[in-house]
Amino acid sequence: MNNKDMLPFLDLATPHQELKEELCRVFGTALDSAAFIGGRAVDEFEKAFAEFCDAQYCVGVGSGTDALRFALMAAGVKPGEIAITVPNTFIATVEAISQAGAFPVFVDVDERTSNMSPAKLEAYLAEECQFDAAAGKTIHRTTGRVVSTVVPVHLYGQMADMDAILDIAERHKLMVVEDACQAHGAEYFSSRDDRWHRAGSMGKAAAFSFYPGKNLGACGEAGAVTTNDSDVAQQIRVIRDHGQAQKYYHQVEGYNGRLDAIQAGFLQVKLGHLAKWNNQRRQSASRYHRLLGSIEGVQLPCEPSWTRSVYHLYVIQVEDRQGLQQHLTKSGIGTGIHYPVPLHLQAAYRNLGYAPGDFPVAEKKAAEILSLPMFPGLTFQQQTRVAEETQAFISPRARALSAAGD
Repeated sequence: MNNKDMLPFLDLATPHQELKEELCRVFGTALDSAAFIGGRAVDEFEKAFAEFCDAQYCVGVGSGTDALRFALMAAGVKPGEIAITVPNTFIATVEAISQAGAFPVFVDVDERTSNMSPAKLEAYLAEECQFDAAAGKTIHRTTGRVVSTVVPVHLYGQMADMDAILDIAERHKLMVVEDACQAHGAEYFSSRDDRWHRAGSMGKAAAFSFYPGKNLGACGEAGAVTTNDSDVAQQIRVIRDHGQAQKYYHQVEGYNGRLDAIQAGFLQVKLGHLAKWNNQRRQSASRYHRLLGSIEGVQLPCEPSWTRSVYHLYVIQVEDRQGLQQHLTKSGIGTGIHYPVPLHLQAAYRNLGYAPGDFPVAEKKAAEILSLPMFPGLTFQQQTRVAEETQAFISPRARALSAAGD
């Protein structure tokens, strides 16, 4: 097959070619000034991204994993405390929890949205934990660990049901730290506040990744924490720079987790285009809805009325995921799987003691989800091709299954 006929899962080259002159100017400025770490470029991006997220503060860091780890540490998570999250996310979510010294616990996800199920969160706290009124803390009954934090993941570019999660967290005296690494610009309508909120503005802190494939991606590794808490922001500034607020005076043992000035400059350029790119993603999602909606056996992403997804990924669900992926690959269409093995079944977390069947919704999704091409500039013709090949695979199979059942 000719390379021209290939439809990539993600097109990173085109936007960088379009912005090449602006991006090269950033690099030239850095060379001329020799300001490679911190400085004006980082300060300006932090200010701009905080404003974009409707948050008071933004602190740039070296990666999305740094962002979540530092956010948890600065928010006050203590060693050994339980942080509750979901099993269908990238491993960095749980790496950050463990590396911050906390103990990860999973709850299952909502079947429609693939995000944390508030009902499952409430059930875990009711069945496995109890509130110690004297201490003002929620305690896990079996282990005696303090349950301190909830980490909802805004998966695939759509925010979790934050009103419900925040209500539960407040009743149980828990902190909420958002994993917004896939949700740059996503929005949630809060009935509690009667207004829309941006991802990164609702929890005590939030983590963003600027990995190149994200809606807002650097040209390398980068991340940021947003927060409305000045103490959290200041603590992250210390943690990211070897625990020093003043050079060579170290308040704590920190990390080398600073944001490079060149990456901050690249991100500043791209931030000016993010609203347009997100809108293009939403338009592409709407076209996929129309093109794929009539194909029997294809479950489309669900976007409740209280969310505005930015479609970092467009993820469908089909019974024969492997077969469909192989068919699309042979047809020259790139796809992805996010993620094929839930974290509670990964070898890295065998010590947590989970088993198959513990989180049936997440496990079913892991076996059936398929990410279709999604990027700014995706054309109607390209999406039509995806839909036609999906139909071509599923329709003969559906007819064969129907005939076998007659």
